Amino acid sequence: MVRIRKANERGGGKFGWLDTKHTFSFGEYFDPAHMGFHGLRVMNEDYIEPGMGFGMHGHRDMEIVTLMVAGELAHKDSLGNGETLRPGELQRMTAGSGIRHSEFNPSSSSKAHLYQIWLEPHTKGLTPSYEQKKFPTLEEPGKLHLVASPDGRDGSLKIHQHAEVYLAKLHEGDHVSHGVASGRAAWLQVIEGNVTAQAQGEISSEKSPVSLAAGDGLAIEDVTQLSVTSTADAFVLLFDLP
Repeated sequence: MVRIRKANERGGGKFGWLDTKHTFSFGEYFDPAHMGFHGLRVMNEDYIEPGMGFGMHGHRDMEIVTLMVAGELAHKDSLGNGETLRPGELQRMTAGSGIRHSEFNPSSSSKAHLYQIWLEPHTKGLTPSYEQKKFPTLEEPGKLHLVASPDGRDGSLKIHQHAEVYLAKLHEGDHVSHGVASGRAAWLQVIEGNVTAQAQGEISSEKSPVSLAAGDGLAIEDVTQLSVTSTADAFVLLFDLP
């Protein structure tokens, strides 16, 4: 099964200081047909105006991964962490038994553009924790980089979910592929640019390539492999999910 979630069909809206798009139901946006995908619960694309942001607020029992696309985001939390997230960096926050944090665009002139992703943890009530790392996706284009995993292997962020997250910067014509094990699923999110994606496997209902643009998502189930080719310079996230 291959199903496209088009960028222009997402929820969200513009709230003065925030322009946000919700792939799945979130906040005031509710669509029973889009409540998440396997362990992937939230996929929000946010543009935050200069000098604005989210005040201190709380979370519980979520693995929250933030990808900075452009600009900067200043983070502070109840654990005492104070970091600034920049392009090429990802942040992981285990909300666990409870954490409070704020997110603020420190620039006086530039918007902050980011993706915030929530994954449901495999265990509730975990000890809250925070992690932030820079990954070589921009310096090493044309390949899938593992950026989050259950065991933190290859320098990836450690998430408390049996999922793997990959990030790739692709130049026009670049091609990457990923095998999907039996019983698992995948989600492809296009951050920037344009790609074609093709799922392979006996149960796949989509034999011809699917064209995707920035903001589009692709749900993949019951296939053995996903192949992605960029038709223009692109930036993509790939989730391998239980």
